Amino acid sequence: MPGDNSPTKEANFGSYGVRPATGVSPGTLVKAAPLFQDRNLPLLIEPAVEGLSLPAWAEPNRALLNDQLLRHGGLLFRGFDLQKPSDMEEVIQAILGKLPEFREASMLRESVAGRIYAGTAYPPDSPIFVRNESSYANQWPLKIFLFCLEPPIAGGETYIADIRRVLRHIKPEIRERFTRKGWMYIRNFENDFGLSWQMAFQTSDRAEVEAHCAKNDIKVEWREGNRLRTHAVRSVFARHPKTGESLWFNHVTFFNISTLEPVVREALMSTLNESELPTNTYYGDGLPIEPEVMEHLREAYRRETVSVSWKKGDLLLLDNMLVAYGRASFTGSRKVLVGMVETVTREEATTQPVSSEISMLYLEIRDLIAQSSHEAEVRREIDQKLQRLRTLQEAEAEELERHFEERLRLKSGAGWAHLQRIKERLGDA
Repeated sequence: MPGDNSPTKEANFGSYGVRPATGVSPGTLVKAAPLFQDRNLPLLIEPAVEGLSLPAWAEPNRALLNDQLLRHGGLLFRGFDLQKPSDMEEVIQAILGKLPEFREASMLRESVAGRIYAGTAYPPDSPIFVRNESSYANQWPLKIFLFCLEPPIAGGETYIADIRRVLRHIKPEIRERFTRKGWMYIRNFENDFGLSWQMAFQTSDRAEVEAHCAKNDIKVEWREGNRLRTHAVRSVFARHPKTGESLWFNHVTFFNISTLEPVVREALMSTLNESELPTNTYYGDGLPIEPEVMEHLREAYRRETVSVSWKKGDLLLLDNMLVAYGRASFTGSRKVLVGMVETVTREEATTQPVSSEISMLYLEIRDLIAQSSHEAEVRREIDQKLQRLRTLQEAEAEELERHFEERLRLKSGAGWAHLQRIKERLGDA
């Protein structure tokens, strides 16, 4: 996987208004820099003083952490002497609040403490492809916490991919096709392959399953032998509730049979008919997705995937809509706990179909604003792209600008000046 492990220069947290947990001046309690030289994801945060309590520091600096999470997509806390599940819960409470409960699981997880779960019960010799947690469902966690109790002997890295950058690698014609058609997933709940419906829905009452599915726009088909088949059609895009970005957010690739490791895929295909597979995906009209399209989508994720190696006590916070995550195969024992917080519903994230060019212009302008050098050149590029945005769809450009101003405001003078120019130009259009 790509990514240079050498950290870049330290970020100046003091310029973002750090409120220290003690009397020490801002910026001296922690140090921060991207973990990889060629990526912004994740931001590595380490204590700059001995014995610093992460919960005690995080609570008064909640706004700072949320701002950095939106910028980078992921924050890796390292060296804070976190040792047990209760330490993880304290950090979550300090940063965000309560842990919601999730149903209709696609992978089996064992509860460790309260709503802290063990990592996915999946064979250690098989990697797990990256995905956005529960992006197939009608609600999902906005934030994912991963906590390393015990790193494996070898392997077991967590894969993470910046979804905003993944979208850039998907061909416009493919994005447009999925925008028009949506995507369909079919799941078969069997006792021999994958999860049983009783385990997935955490009930043995058919009526409860049917009520849950009806509420979440899932079609139910009870089959012989007390087996269950479900299917649903979803949009491939969802709008981020904090930034307003229209994001590639789906399980099209992860649930497709072709994404499984060859040995697993061949074993399933030799035993089951296509209609009986544990999971599979199609275009929203039910037609199969072409093999070359599936490979193109997988390659888009691979190009933006980096591998985070675990150290005992590491805590990784991900924005689930901005970052997809997976897992490398491993040897030895690997204990990485999972916490999911801040529920987002599909209704909240509903996004009207927008042209792929508008979506890409949005991402490009965001990246240009984040730059701190070549100010005149950057301003010219932003002006050109804004003009194109106005030409394509003025209303969409105005909405995106409002989200820039409200949620992605840069604290540097130059960055804020760029945002003001965007506002002025849109006002004159």
